[in-house]
Amino acid sequence: MHRRTILGAGAGLAIARPALTQGNAAHTLRFIPQADVTAVDPMSTTSYGVRNHGHMCWDTLYGLDTDFVPRPQLAEGHVVEQDGLRWVFTLREGTRFHDGEPIRAADAVASIRRWARLDSLGQSLAERTEEMRALDDRRFEIRLKTPFGVMLAALGKPSSYPCFVYPQRFADVDPARPFTEVVGSGPYRFVADERLSGARAVYRKFDGYRPAPAAPNLLGGAKLAHFERVEFRIMPDVGTAAAAIQSGEIDWWEQVAPDLRSVMRRHRDIILERVDFGGLMAMLRFNHLHPPFDNPAIRRALLHSVNQADFMTSIMGDDRSLWSDGMGVFPRSSPLANDAGIAAVTGPRSTDAARAALQAAGYANQKVTVLHPTDVVNNNALTTVLTDTLKRSGLNAESATSDWGTVLQRRANRNPPDQGGWNALVVLFGGIDLANPGQHPLLRANGANAWFGWPTSPSLEAMRDAWFAAGPIDMQQGIAREIQTQFWQDLPFIPLGQYFIDSAWRRDISGVQKGMALPINVKRG
Repeated sequence: MHRRTILGAGAGLAIARPALTQGNAAHTLRFIPQADVTAVDPMSTTSYGVRNHGHMCWDTLYGLDTDFVPRPQLAEGHVVEQDGLRWVFTLREGTRFHDGEPIRAADAVASIRRWARLDSLGQSLAERTEEMRALDDRRFEIRLKTPFGVMLAALGKPSSYPCFVYPQRFADVDPARPFTEVVGSGPYRFVADERLSGARAVYRKFDGYRPAPAAPNLLGGAKLAHFERVEFRIMPDVGTAAAAIQSGEIDWWEQVAPDLRSVMRRHRDIILERVDFGGLMAMLRFNHLHPPFDNPAIRRALLHSVNQADFMTSIMGDDRSLWSDGMGVFPRSSPLANDAGIAAVTGPRSTDAARAALQAAGYANQKVTVLHPTDVVNNNALTTVLTDTLKRSGLNAESATSDWGTVLQRRANRNPPDQGGWNALVVLFGGIDLANPGQHPLLRANGANAWFGWPTSPSLEAMRDAWFAAGPIDMQQGIAREIQTQFWQDLPFIPLGQYFIDSAWRRDISGVQKGMALPINVKRG
């Protein structure tokens, strides 16, 4: 059935604020996100700003609760048969898209297929799938060639390509051609004609939304829209953001600048707390397609000079409670974190040793283009340190400065740097995305299908497959040590450290849940 479309694709905006935004503040949540909503299609980027936009507008089949246990969301439940080779899922009755059409099993099947083309766990599911089809409007089945024990965790993945359920006509579109219209399945509707790039994204409560019956519990229970309207206010200047929340112009600041934590803590009308205990890991991502970083010896040369503490202090200062160095592949919050080969980043640092290693590896003074977003505070500072480190190490490095949206577009360009591509960039991912080899996007080394940078390592891929087949946690930890040992040889990225960010909200806001800073389930009073 063809579904009618009632949401526009976005229109030009006058500078004056629309009358719609002048409503009662009691019914509007004003939120400063960590980054702008640079695209409306969540499959177009792993940006957390776009991820959060996705959770406002769409639901997933399963969602993780605050203990990171998958719970039914759009799905009512499932049964597993034939020794784990047949999964049958049933959708909740009465759920609808924002255009009023019912959410059907065919929509879910098409959405899973679209997601599986880009997501690392989705790719692994697709490799193991014999058949996936709708059985009727509410039921669909996935028949597997081999068991996939992380099925629910994959379908409930909350970040870096969540498996959102779209109308089939959107899900059938190649993710390489992002859609520009939002017809969601979640608690809020995107107000396209109030979108102002670099300044504002607006959401309105969808009155036809039917939440999951369980009590709110991060993404694993009901997603409740207590506000009629949510405004994402883009404020890259931290001084402006701090003044706005102190004056009451803003209700919630997702990521407080570290040097303003004490200011927020002293304000009697503001609560400062750590919402995401998984922290964030910073990583130097190489482009493996072009010189010089197509040469693993050149990549490894930088292990002599990269000092994780330099990167962390550039954004977090000297307070060691806010950051960690000595980081390997996995974040501290992961049970798979280990010290295999960690001397590669904890031993003596030497730019002279890096220069010698580059010369031995045959570096021919190729230009190194570093993507440098200047409008995202932490990325800006980390990239400044990175470019300086590369230069002092003997590389002919230069920063390609731009805004964040341009960086997101350019990092998808596989051409050589002089044709719009790139060589290196700083990547930030939350611990929730890096906890294991199955979902760690920068560990995937399957060439053209890997995350931006496109590394190829049959050894890392084989160990990843072994992890999927592993049983108890001690077996998983053994494989994780093998992965990290091989990692220092293939080096798809270099860890730059892990840090922790606090969130701040006005004291009259309640219901903020730990795990992810999402403006869902919160209310005033």
